[in-house]
Amino acid sequence: GAIADYSKAIEIDPQYATAYFNRGNAWALLEVYQEAIADYDRAIEINPQFANAYYNRGSTKDDLEDYQGAIVDYDKAIEINPQQSLAYLNRGVAKYDLNDFQGAITDYDKLIKINPRNSDAYSNRGSAKMELKDYQGAISDTNQALEINPKNSNAYYNRGVSKTNLQDYQGAIADYTKAIEINPQFANAYNNRGITRELVNDLDGACNDWREAAGFGLTEPAEWVKKQC
Repeated sequence: GAIADYSKAIEIDPQYATAYFNRGNAWALLEVYQEAIADYDRAIEINPQFANAYYNRGSTKDDLEDYQGAIVDYDKAIEINPQQSLAYLNRGVAKYDLNDFQGAITDYDKLIKINPRNSDAYSNRGSAKMELKDYQGAISDTNQALEINPKNSNAYYNRGVSKTNLQDYQGAIADYTKAIEINPQFANAYNNRGITRELVNDLDGACNDWREAAGFGLTEPAEWVKKQC
């Protein structure tokens, strides 16, 4: 219904950049990504300084796993509006997906300078630090994320991964358990808790966790259940 109204507005005024932008947002919500990108393209053609159109086009390219294209759009959004914090966040995520972990950390650093209370910035920076095997640094970031938002299940999960790598198995199990309390369908948290329980010789607990993870569609836990449970 929204698309029909935006289309009528565009028919009346073909230079109405905001109508193209909003119609693009509606297409994106319907997961019709190519139509969304076409509308963002038109909004940017009409208004080349439309920072949010670059940002949303980048987000849509992210959904299509075109991470390089997304980064180009986030770059432009930031060039137009250097205070657009979400562009730094999403650009960091795209860089992470391209295994540019140091580049991701740089973007999260910039975001934290703009908004020191952004829990996701700390949590995501912790994830990038984990990939670089800086587990203590990762734990420090996830602690900060949880201080800001105690309901951040990803932060508990990430802290659990770091503790597992530091052989603090009981601490890791506690963090995975907290992540599951917040998000009872967190398949990876069940999976990793199962792995960690196996490391402390709690095979029954591990099998229960792997069954839960397999129930949410994870393939490896299903194989472990067959072989070990």
